[in-house]
This record gives sequence, C-alpha cells and structure tokens, in this order.
Amino acid sequence: MLDPNNIEQQIIDSKRTLRERMPDFEQRLEQETARLKAEIAAVKQEMAEGHAVVDIDFADIQAGKISQATIDKIHRRGVIVVRKVFDQAQVNAWNDNLMHYVADNNYFDKQKEKAGLDNYFGALASSKPQIFGLYWSQPQMQARTSQQMADLRKWLNGLWKLDTENPEFDPNKECLYADRIRQREPGDASLGLSPHIDGGSVERWIDPSFHEVYREVFFGDPEKYNPWDAHYRTRTNEIPSPAVCQMFRTYQGWTALTKQGPGDGTLNIVPITRTIAWLLLRALADDIPADALCRAKAGRALGVFKEYHELVMDAYVPIPTVNPGDTVWWHPDVIHGVEDKHTGSGYSNVMYIGAAPDCEKNRRFLEILRPAFEAGKSCPDFAPEDYEIDFEGRFTPDQLSPLGKEQLGYV
Repeated sequence: MLDPNNIEQQIIDSKRTLRERMPDFEQRLEQETARLKAEIAAVKQEMAEGHAVVDIDFADIQAGKISQATIDKIHRRGVIVVRKVFDQAQVNAWNDNLMHYVADNNYFDKQKEKAGLDNYFGALASSKPQIFGLYWSQPQMQARTSQQMADLRKWLNGLWKLDTENPEFDPNKECLYADRIRQREPGDASLGLSPHIDGGSVERWIDPSFHEVYREVFFGDPEKYNPWDAHYRTRTNEIPSPAVCQMFRTYQGWTALTKQGPGDGTLNIVPITRTIAWLLLRALADDIPADALCRAKAGRALGVFKEYHELVMDAYVPIPTVNPGDTVWWHPDVIHGVEDKHTGSGYSNVMYIGAAPDCEKNRRFLEILRPAFEAGKSCPDFAPEDYEIDFEGRFTPDQLSPLGKEQLGYV
C-alpha cells in the first residue's frame, strides 16, 4: 500500500528490489537507449518530410478506411490528430457560447475571490486565468455526450490490446469525465507547462500495481513491452492529488475551438509511445541517488528534465496546425507539455475531452462525479472552486440524452 508520508524510504527500498531483480540492468538500459535513439531519428526524419503525428479524417474512420500501416504508426507515435469531428459552424457557436458563459457569469471576479484554492494551476503568473475551472457548460456537455465523440472514442479504444476473457475495460462504452477549458489569449506567457507525463509519478517505481503494467520492462523482455497492452492499467494505485486523474484514461485529449498550431501557446509532444520504458530504467541508473527518481515527486506529474532526459528532448515537437472541430489525442504515457508563450494572433481555445472507457475504476468515480454535476460543483479531481453552482446557462441533468445518462451511470 502506498504511504504518502514515507515516500523516500519506499523509493530506496523499491529501487534496491528492482535492481536486484534485474541482474542484466546495464544491458537493459543500453538496449532501451538504442531503441529510443532509433525512434528519435525516425521522428526527425518524419518531421523533415511533413510531421510525425498521425493525421487522419474522422470520415475515414467512419468509413473504415484507416489502413493497418496507419494503425501501426499510431502505435509507435502515440499521438493522433483526428480532423473534422465536429462541424466548424457548430464549434464556432460553442466557442462564442463559452466566451459569453465566462463573461456573463462574472467568472473573472469570482476567480479573484477564490484565489488560492487551486494549488496546481493557481500559481501561474498572470492575474487573468487561461485555464478555466468550468466543467458543466452547454458546449462541454454537448461535445462529451455527442454521438460523434462516442463513435470516435470507441474506435480509439479499440486500438488497445485487451484480454479476450477478462478485459480491463469495455472499449465500446464510455464513462464521462469532466475536465476544464482553455482560453489562451495572444501574448500570454503564464501557462507554459514543462514536459511531463500524467497519471502517476513515483508510483510507477514503488507500487506493485505499476510493476504489473511495466512487467516486461522491469522483469521480462523489454523488447516485448507493449505500451498498448491494457493489462492491469485500470488497477493502478495513485497518490491522490490535483495533478492525478482518478479515472483511467486510454487517451488524454482536447477538441479545438479555434485554429491553432506551433507558436500559438499550445501542445508540444514527444511522439514515441514507448519512451516511458527508457524513463523507468533511467531512474534506476547508478548516477541517480538511492532516494531519488530523476526529480519525480509524489502528488505531481512525472516531470521530464534536461539534466536527466536530454536525449528525449530531441524529439519534443509541436503538434500540427488544427482547425475548429479537430481533435487531438495522446496515449497516457506520452510526454507532453504546453508552449511557454502564445506568440500568435488569435485565441488558442480548447475543451479538454479525453477517453475514459467503462471499467470498475471509472464507475467508482462516477459515484462522486454525479452529485457534483447535479449541484454544479467542480469535478472532484480538481480544486473545489465550485464556480458554476449559480451560473446561468449551466447544463443540467434534465438535458441529458440517453447516451449522456449512460455515460454518467444513471442507467
């Protein structure tokens, strides 16, 4: 059982045990480094020829036109842009609605009153927020519970490897997860997020459930490690924190509300899905102190730092330009971050919508999410700012479609 009050000793004990169980550690790290270098070279070549991120149309998914070669590349790169999921006119209307939802309900004044509640994003330099603690607007709920999103996530979930007898999750059903929105204005320099991986930090080394996820990296044949194998993924234990999602997500993602691309203060990624294997072994190397894991900290995202991980930064690239209605998805172990500055000319707005398939872990979270939805309170994963309790225009339970009721666990 994870003990957040005794992390340092758990790190020492776990590192010693892991190294003892890997008499061939140096060979493992050397081979994984070679594999990573080959992938980095491939990413550079793909960027020179166009882009390393897989770029497909939603219509082609619907028509069953995605080739096996494209799926193979998705498995290698772990990042996908899916174009034209939503009609641009619809998305423009959503963007306008959100801008009014923020302004008409005096969000900025209320945000100042609640300053300090958000200990994770609340320390950003700007007095005007770019990440908004809003979860239940009409556009967010309409997009989350749309048939387009359900169909897309079903296809995306199907890219995972599941045990036929005891699957970790149902790829055909989704549990609703309520995340926030970004409205980043031109010139903003407050929202940069350094390269990181969400969904667990020190836990990946010290908790036995993560040892199961990464069993080939630590105890088996690293070459056989498959980042898309769902085995044990829904049963991991994370230290509770505003930096940790309590649901299992097959993908993190967002839907573009405005046109945005390199330089617009948006997403950067390392499009190599198995980079995590190298990160895990790197932290066990002899040059890292016995009580440390390359600056990994409990309760935070897993950071990637130049002093330890300079190699992977050679493949840290911006996403391609996307348009309103396009969506971006990335594997939960993919390194990602946000550009430090927005040097473009227009707003860089998104709705954060990932994929959280039906499983026991996610159904448990719905039990505490539904009351928050009904009351207009913040999603329980985030700071209890509860802005929307009295917001005009908030999406309410009586507006749920049959699909929305299913995703929230009402039926």
